[in-house]
Amino acid sequence: MRTLRDATLQDAAALCRAQQETAKTAGQLVSYPDELTALDFAQRITLLSDDRGKYLVAEQDGQLVGHGCLSPLPRRRIAHVVQLDLCVHPGHTGQGHGRAILTGLIAWATAHPPTRKIELNVRAVNERAIGLYRSLGFVEEGRMTQRVCLADKVYCDDICMALALRDVH
Repeated sequence: MRTLRDATLQDAAALCRAQQETAKTAGQLVSYPDELTALDFAQRITLLSDDRGKYLVAEQDGQLVGHGCLSPLPRRRIAHVVQLDLCVHPGHTGQGHGRAILTGLIAWATAHPPTRKIELNVRAVNERAIGLYRSLGFVEEGRMTQRVCLADKVYCDDICMALALRDVH
């Protein structure tokens, strides 16, 4: 049975290892495995524990199977926007974990009045993720061409997608 819960500092090392494994597959993440540290994950967990953002993990049978977070943008004029990061851990894709995490994050954002918009970047080659985002109402807002280097001189586009939660007036 899958459960969602808030990330804790005790999760940082395991989340980092899972994301390092994910980063080994070209097109999934923009980071290389050696650019990810447990300290970075711990700092983000701490930062988002103050209710300005949200960091969720999915567990199945006591094992972490995915994680995602919404991080507020840093300036007051864009503080109503949160940036999505989502990672389904290797060996656990295609089982609905990403949808469950994203649905939980959208529910938090919807119930959190300052938040009006969720933004994300996704590699154009990641068709499964693009399909998930579209199915939950995200729309393409732009494309950054040849933004991510997948391999030696092989580049792909990054697609900018967003979900508007409330009208901004």
